[in-house]
Amino acid sequence: MCGRFVITDPNEALAALFEAAPANDLPEPPNYNVCPTNAVAVVTSEEGTRRLRTMRWGFLPHWYKGPTDGPLLINARADTIAGKPAFRAAARERRCLIPASGFYEWHTEAGRKLPFYIRRRDGEPMAFAGIWQTWEKGEAPLATCAIVTTDANAAIGAIHHRMPVILEREDWPLWLGENGHGAARLMVPAGEAVLGFHRVDPKVNSNRAEGPELIETVAA
Repeated sequence: MCGRFVITDPNEALAALFEAAPANDLPEPPNYNVCPTNAVAVVTSEEGTRRLRTMRWGFLPHWYKGPTDGPLLINARADTIAGKPAFRAAARERRCLIPASGFYEWHTEAGRKLPFYIRRRDGEPMAFAGIWQTWEKGEAPLATCAIVTTDANAAIGAIHHRMPVILEREDWPLWLGENGHGAARLMVPAGEAVLGFHRVDPKVNSNRAEGPELIETVAA
């Protein structure tokens, strides 16, 4: 799964990287502890134009009468996304990229939850595969998103059995629907050499923690 992540890249840099027109209301990075329901920057492709937009991390199905009407849907499993009523239309029609600098995962050892920070070895931003939907039952329309997850590769599997789908640059157009059909084949684990990780301080266990020290290495 993916329950927390980090974004440090400026919005201008993300807009340039993804060749997307930035919105005026984007959340201001850095954020070293992005939590569910936070506003996040998301890349969409609509009518041939890429946009860097603000969305709520936490997908709201159209039948929810309120934001807390059902489970908090922050992840969508790759193996069931096409059949889940909450996700299937978005998986076909509304796919997006969710930029991140890295993400946290927890490994339980001797009853303790030990946090790890996971990032690309090449230092480049990640692009999580995502889906999105506008929820229209509130006072104003609300764009919401979820991160697509898959089975962990061998390296990440040492920490947790799930991981976000991380898309390489050459696959962005296909995922965004710009290169026709076949995006389902992209919902696979990242290559074994793509990611690295290290232990971080347990203070990140709190969703109130913040600051660059959250991603610093601590002794095992």
